[in-house]
Amino acid sequence: MKIDEITIKNYKSIKEINELKLTNLNILIGSNGAGKSNFISFFKMLNELIEKKFQEYVMTQAGADNILHFGSKVSSEIYAKVDFGINKYALNLKPDSEDKLFIAEEHTYYNNSHSIIGSAEKETQLFNKRGGIHTRKGVADYIIDALQSWKVYHFHDTSSTALVKKTWDVDDKYRLRYDASNLASFLYRLSNDYGKEYTMIEETIKLVAPYFDKFVLKPDEKTNTIRLGWYEKGSDKLFNANHLSDGTLRMICLTTLLLQPNAPDTIIIDEPELGLHPYAITVLASLMKSFAINKQLIVSTQSVTLINHFKEDDIIVTDKIKGASVFRRLEQNELKEWIEDYSLGEIWEKNLIGGRP
Repeated sequence: MKIDEITIKNYKSIKEINELKLTNLNILIGSNGAGKSNFISFFKMLNELIEKKFQEYVMTQAGADNILHFGSKVSSEIYAKVDFGINKYALNLKPDSEDKLFIAEEHTYYNNSHSIIGSAEKETQLFNKRGGIHTRKGVADYIIDALQSWKVYHFHDTSSTALVKKTWDVDDKYRLRYDASNLASFLYRLSNDYGKEYTMIEETIKLVAPYFDKFVLKPDEKTNTIRLGWYEKGSDKLFNANHLSDGTLRMICLTTLLLQPNAPDTIIIDEPELGLHPYAITVLASLMKSFAINKQLIVSTQSVTLINHFKEDDIIVTDKIKGASVFRRLEQNELKEWIEDYSLGEIWEKNLIGGRP
């Protein structure tokens, strides 16, 4: 399910990305407004599409004109193709007279075979092409599985109303939600079924929050809900998520995401460094590199501290040229003359690789 390469045309600030190759580590850097977030939001659109909420997504974006590159007067359609393993998925999106987008065509690929499914549809037709209960999985099944697994995670909301701070259904515990709203339920399952990984998560949190002792996860049997609780070292007072700093709570979410057992093959994270102490960012970089040994990460960042921990060929530089976002992966040894004397972050700050205002 790892993404090998991606093509996107006429999506928001992206006029054209043509067969951008993705590896296990893909760290997007660039100035504000360069297009990093639009690249990440493309996967959010795929998340909504495979949940059959595509029209709802278009509405939240205030119509097709805000999704098409420079609007419908400039761009007549959006085209995208994602290659993964022996499968590919592509789609054409076109605007209608009511400023909505419809799915003009969906394409599925398997080896050298190619099929076009649907025509002028409001929502995906992939589910109509699934294999039967008693038949083996077909191409559409694998594509659905992939699209459902490519989740965009962001843990920005740590306000008093954030769902991660509330009680949650204890049975919603099998997959960490994109906003970690079910964090307590998910950790509760890990504590029961995956003791090694659960202990690693707790020990990692102690590296960045030395006052932290352990989680306390006790379901309310009457309501079948659970809330994140924890003890501080040297105290028997029970604290909850409201007593955690924003940075510590985000680090708990990130650590759980990256150390979870049976993690998705591809994880997409938008600005994970938000609110983190520099040392926490160092720990985060270590978690990211360990995760990417066997899995795939797509991450956007503006943190010089974070990219200092990676190699040049992990980096995708984002610039805006003539109003269009341009994405370029740095090549190994491209900065050979500079990397001996400067860190990658310092090279970025000196504007030697682009991705700066």
